[in-house]
Amino acid sequence: MLQARKQADLDLLRQAARDGYIRLKYLDESGFDRWSPVSYSWSLMGPQKCQEQTVKRSRRLSILGLWEPGQEISYGLVVGSLTSASYIRFMDWQATRAQRLFHRTGIATVIVQDNVSIHTSKAVQQRLPIWQAQGLDVFQLPPYCSEMNQIETEWHQLKAHEIRGEMFEDTYDLAMGVMAGLNRRGTQAGYTLKRFNFASNRQANPKILTT
Repeated sequence: MLQARKQADLDLLRQAARDGYIRLKYLDESGFDRWSPVSYSWSLMGPQKCQEQTVKRSRRLSILGLWEPGQEISYGLVVGSLTSASYIRFMDWQATRAQRLFHRTGIATVIVQDNVSIHTSKAVQQRLPIWQAQGLDVFQLPPYCSEMNQIETEWHQLKAHEIRGEMFEDTYDLAMGVMAGLNRRGTQAGYTLKRFNFASNRQANPKILTT
């Protein structure tokens, strides 16, 4: 019942976005290891095909992303796990962007997301009225409904096609690989990318690739 009601509400939001009344975006997190999954392939008979691996695994690289279908992906990268504090910093950046859009056009921004703990902490609940006053609202998905979050498709494209089978020497190389994969995907699909720098709490210079 809850899922059906939420799906109906989400369909209304999508229609409002198509009609130009709101900006609808989808938020989610994902993670990357230095050893990306390999894929099946054909090779000539003889020596077995092999792939050179790096010395050892290291801490995962986490990504927090926001997808406006066909238009833009905004994202930030951190080594290790994302926290409620990093989520709030990312959302503060988005709220500032939403405020500029609302003042210029009267169009509000709505972010679709799941209910993981970093999205629903007490600190986040205290920020919600501030974000809403800036023209940014949040739509919570029901539990276990990742298929309703359209950014999942972009994560699949990135992992299954852009960086699949790659082995990275260290976390820096992994971050460069993820950013390069996102750039290739954006070029192919025709959307723009904006990266949030957690170190400076602002949008990164596109000419600078460090996180």
